[in-house]
Amino acid sequence: MTATGKVLPSAGEPGSVAVLTSSNRSRLVLAGEIDIAVEAELAEAIGELLSLGLPVDIDARNIRFMDSSALSGIARLSSQLGHRPRMICPPESVLFLLDVTRVAEDVDVLDQDPGFEEDATQVRVSQD
Repeated sequence: MTATGKVLPSAGEPGSVAVLTSSNRSRLVLAGEIDIAVEAELAEAIGELLSLGLPVDIDARNIRFMDSSALSGIARLSSQLGHRPRMICPPESVLFLLDVTRVAEDVDVLDQDPGFEEDATQVRVSQD
C-alpha cells in the first residue's frame, strides 16, 4: 500500500482488500482481481464497515476484474449501510456490471478521488 492508501497489485497478483477509517468516513480499497478468492476478506471488510456506520468510499481505481461475489458484497453494503456508498473511478468493466445488475442505482460514482483525511485511525489490509 502506498502512503495515500492506494493498493498497487503486481501483474498476476490476486486481488486485495483494505479498509481505512478516519473520524467521519471509511474507505474500502479494492485492487486486482476481486473475485471468489478474496470473498472472505471482502465479507470481513464489509462487516467492519457496517459496524462502523460511517459513510463509505469504495476506491475501485485499481480493479482489474470483478465477479458476482464482489457485486453481492457491494450490494449488501449499500443496502445495509444507511448511507449511499461512493465508488471512486471504477473501470468501464465495473461500471458495466454495476449497470446491468442495477447496483449502480444504490451507489454514487465519482470521476475523481475526493481524498481521504490524513488522520486515518485504523488501517487493515488483507491480501490473498
